Amino acid sequence: MAAPQAWAAGCSEPAPPAPAASNPAPGADPRAPLRTLALGAIERNSGIAAARLIAEAALDDLRESQAAKQLQASFNASGGPAGSRAAGNTETSAAQLRAGVTVSQLLYDGGRTDRLIDVRRLQGEALRLSHVSQQEQLALSTVSAAFELSRYRQQAQVYAEYRYSAACLVDALEQVVAADRGRLSELVQARKTLLQVELTQSQTDAVLRQSEIRLRRFVGELRLEPAALAAVLLQTPALTQLQADAERASEIAQLQAQAEAADALTQSIQASTRPQLSWNAGLNRSSATGGSLPTSHGSALSAGLSLSIPLLSPGTDAAVAAARKRAQAAALQRDDALDARKSRIADMHDQARSAFERARLTDSILRDSERLRGFTMQQWQQLGRRSLFDVMAAESDHFGLRIAQVNALHDGQQLNATLQSLGRGLLDWLQN
Repeated sequence: MAAPQAWAAGCSEPAPPAPAASNPAPGADPRAPLRTLALGAIERNSGIAAARLIAEAALDDLRESQAAKQLQASFNASGGPAGSRAAGNTETSAAQLRAGVTVSQLLYDGGRTDRLIDVRRLQGEALRLSHVSQQEQLALSTVSAAFELSRYRQQAQVYAEYRYSAACLVDALEQVVAADRGRLSELVQARKTLLQVELTQSQTDAVLRQSEIRLRRFVGELRLEPAALAAVLLQTPALTQLQADAERASEIAQLQAQAEAADALTQSIQASTRPQLSWNAGLNRSSATGGSLPTSHGSALSAGLSLSIPLLSPGTDAAVAAARKRAQAAALQRDDALDARKSRIADMHDQARSAFERARLTDSILRDSERLRGFTMQQWQQLGRRSLFDVMAAESDHFGLRIAQVNALHDGQQLNATLQSLGRGLLDWLQN
């Protein structure tokens, strides 16, 4: 693209250079800047750390449930005065001490404990996947903020060049008006255009500063080169692959784990109506002194099986029905979320293709626009065949196309980032 000074006579200083194309070094991974930003945001985010601790706590809950099937032991002790009356005789002791150890283990409970273990395991898996989903959402937010910053940086560069070009035109007209006062209205119009460009540039700079603030919220100190994202996420993934990956997404897997946990809870409630069998053994010692009885010591050892058979539990059927309906609702929520995800993927896939097509077509139009700028300026300056309005229209059209190209390209990149997040996962794509 030709530099502005090649056609705008009267410019006393060279135009600012256009940003250099960002071609990564051979062998370099173009994803590296985004990966660094995403992982840095995850590392410093307190919400992600809290989700990780909650997932780890669920593993501790699982171990607690698993321990219910293991050997249990307890110690008990009591002391104090005691008395008894039998066959008209009263016996007392001033101090009676008792101590014992009891050991027991569950042998059979109809599968209730196993199902409760499944519930805890699946709930823990759901919380782990929730942690992964939160990481994914934060990574997508960070990447989107990085692309927004890149977008407004490039827009600011375009408007800076537009301002320089408009200022060159004003300088040229000032020289013309010094010799021909009849063209003063053209100078007024050119100055008006310059002020409008400066206003737009100022607004873009303000949005740029806000974008920097948003990205710093995620990553802290900002270390992102202006052209670091130009070579990444330029290829839209195949729709069929994205649809297949959506079924394995962490959010869908989380809903599936929740549905399976609800189903396991239903089975656990059903098992609570079945017999329970356990074995137990105990050793007890007692000592009594004072009162109407002489000092005495005794011990007892017991061992055996304990069987419990529920006979009547009127609320169990209602509890089972409620649990079964919750499990069915969770499964339907999972199916609905997957359908919505696939529909969103199809919609955004089409938007991404359209954005890159706009970028391609705009690039083709820009080449003709640059030539038109030069011809229009030349015909206005040297031949008098074009008016100032033609020149300014060509300028406005050209720089408007450059802004449109920047927007189309960044729209496509951001949509591709979202598509990766909806499919295999943006973090997985960044790291593998």
